[in-house]
Amino acid sequence: MNLRPRFFEDKEKVNRILYEDVDASRKISQGLISLLPAGHLQPVVIVCIGTDRSTGDSLGPLVGTLLHEKISSHFHVYGTLEDPIHAVNLQEKLNEINEKHDNPFIIGVDACLGRLKSVGVVQVGEGPVKPGAGVNKELPEVGEAHITGIVNVSGFMEFMVLQNTRLNLVLKMAKTIANGIYFASTHYHRKRTFSHLNWAYDQEKTP
Repeated sequence: MNLRPRFFEDKEKVNRILYEDVDASRKISQGLISLLPAGHLQPVVIVCIGTDRSTGDSLGPLVGTLLHEKISSHFHVYGTLEDPIHAVNLQEKLNEINEKHDNPFIIGVDACLGRLKSVGVVQVGEGPVKPGAGVNKELPEVGEAHITGIVNVSGFMEFMVLQNTRLNLVLKMAKTIANGIYFASTHYHRKRTFSHLNWAYDQEKTP
C-alpha cells in the first residue's frame, strides 16, 4: 500500500480521475497510453501490489485478477488474489520479472490513502509507486509509471483504516482500473503492430 498520494509531490505529471465518472476507464486508458514507450520491442509489465488479507490493500490483486480474466491482454500482468505481490515477496517477484522480460516498462498498481475529498480518485502518472509506506517498511520502488487508487482517508491508524475500508468501493475502483488498462493494452498493441508493419514495408522497398 502506497500511503502518500503522488499528487502531493508532482501535480502536473499525474492525471486524477474519479472512478465514478462515466468515462473513467477511457480517461485512465488515455493517461496510461501517453506514458507508454514508443518502441515496439519493450515489453509492458503491470505489477499489481497488495494483499487479499486487507480490504483496502486488495485493490492491486483485484486489478490483476480482473485482467487475467480478460479474454486477451497484450500486457504482462503480475499480482493476483491467488498469487499476490506484497511486502514479503516483492523483491523476489521484481527479480523474476526482470529475468523473464528484457528491459520491461513496468507500471505499478497499488492502493493509497489520501484526503477525504479524494477518496475514489484514481491517479495515473510518471514515476514509481512506493509500497510499504503505510506499514513503515523500506521496500523497493516499483515502475516507470504508476496507477494508484485512493481507497480511504490517511492521517490516523492507517493499518486499521485499511482493514475497515469498504470492499464495495475497492472492487468498483478495481473494475474501472482494469478496464482502463485493458483498453490501453488493446490500443497500444494495434499501434505497435501498425508501426512494425510500416517498418517491414519500408525495409522491403529499400534497395
